[in-house]
Amino acid sequence: MPYLVLDRLTKRFGPWVAVDNLSLTVEKGELVSLLGPSGCGKTTTLQMIAGFLDPSAGRVTLDGADLLAKKPNERGLGIVFQSYALFPHMTAAENVAFGLEMRGIPRADRDRMVRDALQLVGLGAFGDRYPRRMSGGQQQRVALARAMVIKPSLLLLDEPLSNLDAKMREEMQIELRRIQRSVGTTMILVTHDQAEAMALSDRVVIMNKGRVEQVAAPQDAYDNPASAFVANFLGRTNLLQGTVRRDGAGRRIDVAGTAWPVAAEVPDGPGLLTVRPEKVRFVDGAGVPGHVRARVFQGTQWLFEIRTEAGDLTVIRQHDGQTLPAENEPVMVGWRAEDMRVMAGEA
Repeated sequence: MPYLVLDRLTKRFGPWVAVDNLSLTVEKGELVSLLGPSGCGKTTTLQMIAGFLDPSAGRVTLDGADLLAKKPNERGLGIVFQSYALFPHMTAAENVAFGLEMRGIPRADRDRMVRDALQLVGLGAFGDRYPRRMSGGQQQRVALARAMVIKPSLLLLDEPLSNLDAKMREEMQIELRRIQRSVGTTMILVTHDQAEAMALSDRVVIMNKGRVEQVAAPQDAYDNPASAFVANFLGRTNLLQGTVRRDGAGRRIDVAGTAWPVAAEVPDGPGLLTVRPEKVRFVDGAGVPGHVRARVFQGTQWLFEIRTEAGDLTVIRQHDGQTLPAENEPVMVGWRAEDMRVMAGEA
């Protein structure tokens, strides 16, 4: 039986539907990210789980119990906010101890639990330090320790790393994943950062306009996007318009005069071919003709913009000494059939 169940969860604000009939199951010990652009409904979903918003319809159960029947402070959840929300007049240890004190945990047990929590997040020597004397990353670790010290049945993370600089964010991603694996706490992470979701999650839930576009493991969502939106949102991709038709060997999609095999479930008619820039190659034989519109050196790699009849293509090639085409040079580009995905419809 799934640990957390969201069943046809809906939230309306007047005529606007912020979350539309969302269903999701989460297993115990999973870290699942709600990922999408601003306004997609991910934070609204988190707030309904936490009890800060009442759903317009639907159910939420945690370990078999009806979560919506409980007040927010009765749900046993831990929450880490984007703003950290630390008490400035309290030390790190006092901040972490606050929830335990409110629960009436005896002083000796409380002190031990606080020490263990600070040790878990790598701040064992910072218990006496005030937030104003700590870096953003250290403050975020205190907020994480405070949320986890109460041993929550579910930990909710609302854009917890967005206020950190890029280097600190990467370090905290590694640290957060290490902590999650060491304690096995079930976590729901809200983020608009694709790289963050891919690095941290067991599964990602890609949302758009209040609806779920795809639920999958990060690599599967990247390699096998369920829609053009997912393909575009999860990193850079190429979308080429083509026509799917049946021939003697099965169904194929024709793009600028070159045909590739497609899966049987794609219907005949207009189709979109998606292929990641790192999967596109410059080829000597059959392929899609075009010319180099621009090329940019990015240190470890070259980025090419290729103009073709089917649309513009981005190509990424590693900077490894190979001979690469110059700007305005005519080229042929291609890719392996297993590296592309085809979906019905038009761009």
